[in-house]
Amino acid sequence: MRRQTQNFISRQHMIANDFEFFHYEDSESANVEYHEHDFYEIFIMYSGTVSYMIEGKLYKLKPGDIVLISDKDLHKPIAEPDGNYERIVLWVNREFLKSISNKDCDLSSCFEAFASKKHNLLRPHLNQGTVIKSILSNLDRVENSVEYGDSILRQAYFMEFMVILNKLFFNSNDEEFEMDVYFNDNITNIVNYINDNLNSDLSVDVLSEKFFLSKYHLIREFKKNVGYTLHQYIILKRLILARGLLRQGLLVTEVCSKCGFNDYANFIRCFKKAFGVPPKKYASQ
Repeated sequence: MRRQTQNFISRQHMIANDFEFFHYEDSESANVEYHEHDFYEIFIMYSGTVSYMIEGKLYKLKPGDIVLISDKDLHKPIAEPDGNYERIVLWVNREFLKSISNKDCDLSSCFEAFASKKHNLLRPHLNQGTVIKSILSNLDRVENSVEYGDSILRQAYFMEFMVILNKLFFNSNDEEFEMDVYFNDNITNIVNYINDNLNSDLSVDVLSEKFFLSKYHLIREFKKNVGYTLHQYIILKRLILARGLLRQGLLVTEVCSKCGFNDYANFIRCFKKAFGVPPKKYASQ
């Protein structure tokens, strides 16, 4: 694969309406804080000493590993400044991905089926990795090309990559990398419970009683493992759910009640603070 002289892009929003392709190679990693975004992300590790934190799970990556990040995941890459750090990053518009899928092949499945797989990591075998690298090399070559036909090839290579990625996802075996995934069982169970019950009472009293933990221990361990305070995490995940429901066309009042906000004015304030616009304007956009 050819080397790109692409500088790291710090923005966390998409400009393109389909997908964006980045090939980074540097010796000093940029400091990226915990964040989320309303598009899918694919991270392909080439070299370096890198971990990826997603929803309280820490993945220790190896060259060739692929990390899948949905539009609901809070995440953060952690790279050690100990040498060459090379990776491919793709940002994918979820509506675009739906538009190039069909009833027999939903290309967004690999992002939406985490509940059954319970992991975000793919570790291709050698021959699979070779095929994936070849496709990414072709995509890299045509990404910014204006030569005849390259705009069509760009989408064709991307679609081929997504088909292979979904096949890899559904055929993956957790045992192949389970030693490289670190998490606290209690906190993972609490995170899963929160995400399944965002419209319920998620007070620290309720959670500590349900999971047989002292409130102090729960609050301390949650912050340590997830990177957010319990309150911050619940509010943000409710807002992410609200954003998705607004995209589906629900009324703002409906969204407020479905996401566990008991105060409409507070919901409006929190949404605007998190996403820069009030929910009604977001829905209209």
